[in-house]
Amino acid sequence: MQAPSAPLTDSLGNPLTLQRADRVDAVNDFVEGFIACEARAVNVLQAADDPSAMVQACCAALHMFAESADAPRNARPFITQALASAPQASEREQRFVAAVAAWVDGDMPRAIALHQEQARLHPRDLASIKLGQYHLFNRGDSPGVLRLALQALPAAAEVPYLHGMLAFGWEQCHRLPEAEAAARHAIALCRKEPWAHHALAHVMLTQGRIREGIDFMASVSDTWTGLNSFMVTHNWWHQALFLLEQDRHAEVLALYDSQVWGVVKEYTQDQIGAVSLLARLELAGVDVGARWVDVADHLAQRVADHVLPFLDLQYLYGLARAGRTEAARTLQNNIAAHAATRTEAHERTVWQQACVPAAQGLLAHAQGDWATAAQQLGVALPRLVEIGGSHAQRDLFHQIWLDALQRNGQWAAVQNVLQPVVNGQPESVRLARQVGVVNRVLGLPERTQFKSESKYSVRGMF
Repeated sequence: MQAPSAPLTDSLGNPLTLQRADRVDAVNDFVEGFIACEARAVNVLQAADDPSAMVQACCAALHMFAESADAPRNARPFITQALASAPQASEREQRFVAAVAAWVDGDMPRAIALHQEQARLHPRDLASIKLGQYHLFNRGDSPGVLRLALQALPAAAEVPYLHGMLAFGWEQCHRLPEAEAAARHAIALCRKEPWAHHALAHVMLTQGRIREGIDFMASVSDTWTGLNSFMVTHNWWHQALFLLEQDRHAEVLALYDSQVWGVVKEYTQDQIGAVSLLARLELAGVDVGARWVDVADHLAQRVADHVLPFLDLQYLYGLARAGRTEAARTLQNNIAAHAATRTEAHERTVWQQACVPAAQGLLAHAQGDWATAAQQLGVALPRLVEIGGSHAQRDLFHQIWLDALQRNGQWAAVQNVLQPVVNGQPESVRLARQVGVVNRVLGLPERTQFKSESKYSVRGMF
């Protein structure tokens, strides 16, 4: 008598219900590839001939990660099949299917609630937890991002990628010592942990450890192989930010040309990485040549997307900086029209109170209307955390606002905002140069290096 075959599980030990047992490897490629930021996650598409709920839900999720207007339409056949097969699946798999289905339907509160429930009931379902983190991140809910990963810690402490997920959650909550400890633990468990490298880059940039950041990212860059295009381009983008702080402009341009732009030009995240880096270079006084043209050709196809406000704002600014004024104005009008139709409370608030004024300010800046740019971006900035993106990514909008204030002659306001930033970034040549200009215009002395026994000594005052 033949012994019954062992139950199928994924590589994290979660039971799988598959009609074809030979599709386990494809599911594992999705699970492992997703949490490790590796390109092999797409291999699950090759298993689409298995109608099993989990396979089909993973395929649907991959289509949704395109972050394009047609992503839900492309994902629909897969999630429809997943829902049809769900009654034969386990309770865990059914919840994952339901969460992806909610995403396809645009019901983000339901999707998030399902991922949170999954984290409580099945804390080793790290693909679900990372997907929940993605949604929470896109809504600016950093504490929620961190809580999801913490939920999994007792059950999955040996998995290096969980610690990378924790590190980024800690960092986005401004808990930098915990973020660094988690990132370094992840890297100790697995040197090739690009999300942990990314989290540590955030910590070092925030703390002004520019030279250390450059050395660290260079030391682990040999492991950035086989990654999805976002992860590899984004980590090089972070290295470019470190170099930009040191005014190493030629090296930044070289990284843009070789590593940041051109991996998958059709992908949203690669596009906004290019926009962000070109914009920062120009704000630093660098001539980027004709580089905007190629980026804008791809952005022009995004004017009706409205998948995430964080993306739309960068599409708009990139189009405007490339001189595609009509396309940028069309996108601005589309943003306003889209905002007016939002019914879910969070979406309505974010699109109407943050995205619309930010879009007006960004277009005004690109067109040289400094007063409008300063005013509208000033309105939007306090709410921009709600559009998603990381602190480092949203800093672009802050830099554009500062530039508008300066060009509008609001020098006292610039000094009041810029000096605290400079104080926290003593290694930044870029910021030192910028604050030097401000001080000269305002008739203020350059930064003084005080000695302990200077005439300002507090000795004897108390």
